[in-house]
Amino acid sequence: MNRPETSQRIYPEQVLQPLDLDAAFGNNHRPIELDLGSGKGRFLLARAQAHPEINYLGIDRMLRRIRKVDRKAERNGLNNIRLLRMEAYYAVSYLIPAESISAYYILFPDPWPKKKHHDHRLFNPRFIDALYRTMKPGAPVHIATDHLPYFDEIVDVMRAHAERFEETEAWEPTEEERTDFELLFIEHKPIGRATFIRKG
Repeated sequence: MNRPETSQRIYPEQVLQPLDLDAAFGNNHRPIELDLGSGKGRFLLARAQAHPEINYLGIDRMLRRIRKVDRKAERNGLNNIRLLRMEAYYAVSYLIPAESISAYYILFPDPWPKKKHHDHRLFNPRFIDALYRTMKPGAPVHIATDHLPYFDEIVDVMRAHAERFEETEAWEPTEEERTDFELLFIEHKPIGRATFIRKG
């Protein structure tokens, strides 16, 4: 496989074992925050630029998006970004090490609006288990979506795990951090936002 020498991408040697995230970021021991479904990278790039003291892992299943964000990160000298092309549920369930993530951002996940496709939605009890396992105690998971029925479902699923997650005031992005999806919808549709903290 030809790998660009300056690429920010992670190429797992094993897809059944957790990644060595510290090594991927050069063992600088900074906190690691994860943008799950990073899309075109508007949020990820802005956040990483504003917070150089934090490492950011962006995960998306579309190669062309990963490549585009990779190029932008390189052009802007953002050495605190790493990128992984992988399906979200699989990545969190199998590749993210236990208690390694200081914050999750799950912004505008695919709502799979047709009822026959609801089983494809990301948030379910198994995914909540994976989130809990990979988050550090006290870490937040920030959620946003324009699909309000799905938002209600997500909140219900999270609240059903109140012994592990505590709901708190919802996080708001800065103007620079708004995703491309949010910019499309914010003038026309309400945005559901929620934040839950992993209990110790």
